[in-house]
Formats: sequence, structure tokens, C-alpha cells
Amino acid sequence: MRLATVTAIAVASTLTIVSAQAPAQPPAQPPAAGGGRMGGMNMQDTAHKVANGGIRGAGWQGRPDPGTGAVNDASLDVKGSDLEIHTGPAMLYWNTANTASGDFTVSATFSEPKYMSSNDHPHPYGVFIGGSNLDKDTTNALYCAAYGRGTFIVREFAPAVVNINGRGAASDAIHKAAGKGEAVDQTIAMSVKGSRVTCSINGTEVASYDKGEVTGAGKIASTDGLVGIRVAHNVDVNVKDFKITKQ
Repeated sequence: MRLATVTAIAVASTLTIVSAQAPAQPPAQPPAAGGGRMGGMNMQDTAHKVANGGIRGAGWQGRPDPGTGAVNDASLDVKGSDLEIHTGPAMLYWNTANTASGDFTVSATFSEPKYMSSNDHPHPYGVFIGGSNLDKDTTNALYCAAYGRGTFIVREFAPAVVNINGRGAASDAIHKAAGKGEAVDQTIAMSVKGSRVTCSINGTEVASYDKGEVTGAGKIASTDGLVGIRVAHNVDVNVKDFKITKQ
């Protein structure tokens, strides 16, 4: 019988530990799924500045995509064990207390209270793994992110942008918002097990890769490293149950 434990994720200044059974700056991003966008960004669509921007949560840090704004143009607030995020520029958010190596799963549930509340087209959000040099020009991170229209993107900064699943793909597993201003949520997980790296959304595996497809020359150095949150620009989203499950 194999057991798994869920590693404490640093969210507030105090940590919550949960037990469970197993189941640099990067350059501008090329077009993503759904048209001429950068990580969900329309080339005519600029990132706005969020009122009362900044990071309010012990240990948390952020990095905007280059040329899209500053850290304080977006906001992250720790509220108990949850995160409330409003972008601004597209962001990577992480806490240096949150690392994973070997076989593990990083997961979180993302809720858009009002779909497309700060834009007129969908933008994605999800989790990243393999983070390193996040505050340098040699940033490494691999993320899987979902759109409320029913598609997802797998992409990495290495530090150049690498589109792992092209311009994205559709999946019936992804929840679709009923319309602009309606609520939609997604549970997104990235897992490393042996030689495989997978992305699951709402309990269904939507993509799987050999480690050699996402690491090595021109890719991220390793799937080990910092883990965190990826949110594209002009998005209002809440994050719950952010955790590392270690096998």
C-alpha cells in the first residue's frame, strides 16, 4: 500500500498541514489558444493597473511578464488559507517555502466569481512547477492553465517561452462559464511520477509528457523546484486548496 502526504503550503504566516491518501525575465509570449494573444493576451489588449496593488502575504513574491507592468500593478492578498488575485500584468506568484521534488502533485482550485470581469475575452490561470531563478533573467517554470471557455495551455519559461501544447487545446473536462459575468471554477493539478509529467483539470488528465519533452536543452532544467500560481493579465480569481501532495 502506497501512502501520500500533502506537504504544508505556505499561504499565511502560519502554515496549515493537511493529510491525504495518494491518488530573467522571460521574453514576450507568442500567440496562445484562441487568436493573437500572449499567454491569453490580445496584442491590442493592454494590462491595466489594479487599484491597491501589491502583495500582502508573508513570504509571497511575484513576477510580471516583461513589458506588461510592475508587481504593484497587480494584487495578491492572503485570506486565511486562500488567495485573492487581481491582475494587471500577467504574473507568476510563489512562496519560497513551497518546493517539490521527485514524485509529487501540485494542485489548486481557481474560481472566477465573474467570468471575464476585467476583460472582453478569456484569460487563463493555473499552477506551475520546476520554478527556479524566478527573480532573474534565467527564469524557469512550467505551467498548465485553464480558460473558462473550455480550453487549456501548457507552457514554460526556459527562459524563452516554449509552447508545449501549441496554441492550446480543448477538453470536455474543463468547466465552461455560462457567460460573461457568470461564476466558473477549475481544479488544476500538475503531477510528476517517474518519467511522466501530467496536467489534470477537474479530475481528468488532459495532457501527459515524458520528462524529456519538457526538460533539457531549450527547456526547463528540472521538474524539481519552486511551485506556485500562474495568472494571465486582467483576471480576477480566487485560489483555494493550494497544496503539494507528495507520494
